[in-house]
Amino acid sequence: MVRIVVDAMGSDEFPKPDVEGAVLAAREYGVEIILVGDESVIRPVLDAQNAKDLPIRIVHAPEMLSMEYKGEELVLKARNKDARNSMAVGIDMVKKGEADAFVTVGNTGAGMVTALFRLGRIRGVDRPALAPIFPTATGFCVVLDIGANPDCKPENLLQFAILGSVYAEKVRGVKNPKIGLVSNGEEEGKGNELIKATTPLLKAAKINYFGNVEGKEVIGGVVDVAVTDGFTGNIMLKSSEAVAKLIIDKIREIIKNGNLITKLGGLMIKPALSAIKKILDPSEQGAAPLLGVNGLVFIGHGRSDAFAIKNAVRVAKEAVEVNLLDAMKSAIEESLK
Repeated sequence: MVRIVVDAMGSDEFPKPDVEGAVLAAREYGVEIILVGDESVIRPVLDAQNAKDLPIRIVHAPEMLSMEYKGEELVLKARNKDARNSMAVGIDMVKKGEADAFVTVGNTGAGMVTALFRLGRIRGVDRPALAPIFPTATGFCVVLDIGANPDCKPENLLQFAILGSVYAEKVRGVKNPKIGLVSNGEEEGKGNELIKATTPLLKAAKINYFGNVEGKEVIGGVVDVAVTDGFTGNIMLKSSEAVAKLIIDKIREIIKNGNLITKLGGLMIKPALSAIKKILDPSEQGAAPLLGVNGLVFIGHGRSDAFAIKNAVRVAKEAVEVNLLDAMKSAIEESLK
């Protein structure tokens, strides 16, 4: 049985969404759940879920890494071998082989730093990357990095391309995924110095390199994996989520304030709008993998609800079942030859 550690102290409304989502995942996906955090606040929520027949247990971690921890203080918390916060305890379980993957919707920076210092990197990877799924006109696209590395070197983008290719193939089921390099123009030679220096590396790599892609082509579904630095990727992610929400909200507003015919039309298209909302909803994926660390770590939004937590566990389970970590190690090793 796949064993997933869930940081019960992660969400903005912890521990209720975290625990409820974990229980839903244990029921639906048949995984063992290990809830990590302050048992005194987790236990009452878990007991209210009528989950005694499910493979769920609590591992006590009296501390948590909140948004207030930054810089050197955060690094010290992440590196301390005796740390008792929920992220450190949970990630250590993955390192020791006591669990297969770690899921948190807590402080993103804390999750990345803690995973990096406690698990280390895959040999040949300089920096790990966050790789969420973007909805596109033809399905989905893996985009990395979206915030872990604002400043990158060409070698970093090459590693992101290899890691993203493996993730798209193993977890998303895309055969020979097409890799695009995010730029301000399709033609080779366009882009800043980072893009120009990265292009020959990607062309020489053992991946299905497509070439430069603009943002519209990423959303258009031209490629399966889009590679970029964390600064650009974070702007892409937040802008696309905001635009998607704006469109849905504006359609609802127009229908609500419209005449009788408009409102009747709104009722008729309600199922279609619901389907579109589902496609655009980031909670459908729940969390993004932190690719490149020597373990399976998934990080989601702090505003996640139980539904998002459940789906984050599902994504982690899928990665475990296809041996994603070993596949990434093999791909990176091959690139070093």
